[in-house]
Amino acid sequence: MALILFCTLYSHKVDMNNLLGGQIGLYDFIFAHKKGRPKEVEIVKSEDALGLTITDNGAGYAFIKRIKSGSVIDRIPHIQIGDHIEKLDGINVVGKRHYEVARMLKDIPTGSTFTVRLVEPMKSGFQGIAPRKGTAGSKQGKQGYGSGKETLRFKANGNAAIEEEHDDATQSGIDAINSLLDSFMGINDSELATQIWELGNNKINSMDFAEAIDASDLEAFGFTDDFIIELWGAITDARHGRYKR
Repeated sequence: MALILFCTLYSHKVDMNNLLGGQIGLYDFIFAHKKGRPKEVEIVKSEDALGLTITDNGAGYAFIKRIKSGSVIDRIPHIQIGDHIEKLDGINVVGKRHYEVARMLKDIPTGSTFTVRLVEPMKSGFQGIAPRKGTAGSKQGKQGYGSGKETLRFKANGNAAIEEEHDDATQSGIDAINSLLDSFMGINDSELATQIWELGNNKINSMDFAEAIDASDLEAFGFTDDFIIELWGAITDARHGRYKR
């Protein structure tokens, strides 16, 4: 069994905003977090919403990204941000994407009791130390590895390819789409946001965009018409430079 639970970019801390997913910049600094102790917690779903936002690393591990203050989960001190969700009521969820785990949690009837098995990241003794931004006398612009603006992107079929970094408009659109996914569905996935952007970027109206969604594998999400309009608004706003970066 692998000892590494997840990796973070540029941060040694348990920071789900810097969770390493499907893409790595050529000069990214990566920290590996080892598996800590497993723990099983019995939860009474006393409210419709548990107060969890879930993310994943694209390699089959779903993690708790955010816990809403005052929520059901917030009242359970043993559950923390960065915990890996391994099982729900004995069902192994390793290998599932974060939105699948979120859907399973949402489908648990309100008022029922369920058990979640979590694996926490090992606590390190360097939580108060921040990585250095640079070292005096170090050489910049190392040759032989491109401009430094390329991204190593891992595809769903397991292949990897180096792609140019997105321009400001594209990245702003992807960020806005990701924010909508997070707000409306509890999903944070830059790869999914990128796929949505690519489906809509060359469309001239929301109807064509909706048809492109329906003709793709994203049709399985069952996006509502209102949500499609919100996504289309994010795409057009980014095209016209309405987002400030």
